[in-house]
Amino acid sequence: MMNFDLNHLPDRTEKPRSSGLTMVMDKGLSVRQAEDLLAIGTERLDYLKLGFGTSVVTPGLKEKVATYRKAGLDVYCGGTLFEAFLVRDRLDDYLRFIDDLGIDCLEVSDGSMVIDHGLKCDIIQRLSANYKVLSEVGSKEAGILISPAKWVRMMRNELDAGSVKVIAEARESGTVGIYRPNGTAHTALIRKILAKVAQADIIWETPKKEQQVWFIKQFGANVNLGNIAPEGLIPLECLRLGLRGDTFFHFLPEEVRAGATPQEV
Repeated sequence: MMNFDLNHLPDRTEKPRSSGLTMVMDKGLSVRQAEDLLAIGTERLDYLKLGFGTSVVTPGLKEKVATYRKAGLDVYCGGTLFEAFLVRDRLDDYLRFIDDLGIDCLEVSDGSMVIDHGLKCDIIQRLSANYKVLSEVGSKEAGILISPAKWVRMMRNELDAGSVKVIAEARESGTVGIYRPNGTAHTALIRKILAKVAQADIIWETPKKEQQVWFIKQFGANVNLGNIAPEGLIPLECLRLGLRGDTFFHFLPEEVRAGATPQEV
């Protein structure tokens, strides 16, 4: 899927893959917009999240889901919708809803409501028998602090319960969870998580370009990133490959970097 075989680009994993994943958030695209997204991004896109509760109100939803599924994408409804059904004690209705849409992937989260963690893991274990389960760790509320030890414990427990990946919460604002209110990364927290949880098991929510740049520079082109805007898919791939100013020199060998002028560096 490259228009030119340019040298000194980092190797990118190919689909189906378990690392280098990109999750895009659809916040209400039309069927035509979904088709346009797939026209440029099928090979670069792995998970398609129907953001928060948009699945309840988006017209043409079943047709759009079928379009995504036909392209081989894992489609799932945002965790907020799961919680909206759960808080009303209508989990079985939620499962019927996604079954009717032809969705076999789902997110189990507790970012908007408090769920006993043992119960959350029980739900993950139950649902993982019939669905591909992603689980999300972290609160959507600003000011709620979770210790690194608790982040690690929850992530490991949820993976053990059957989650195929754990998602590190950031919201679409990128100002909570693994980020500070100004959007910068909680570096110490992230390092402590990765000391105990494999990088390939985590999808980091990175809605802002600066956050994508930080993770790519820290952990390489094949770090798993999520909450990417549809229009940000190709720009993100350029960041992953060093084809954008923010990561331009990051993947170049030293002898190539040495040939650049100080002003360029």
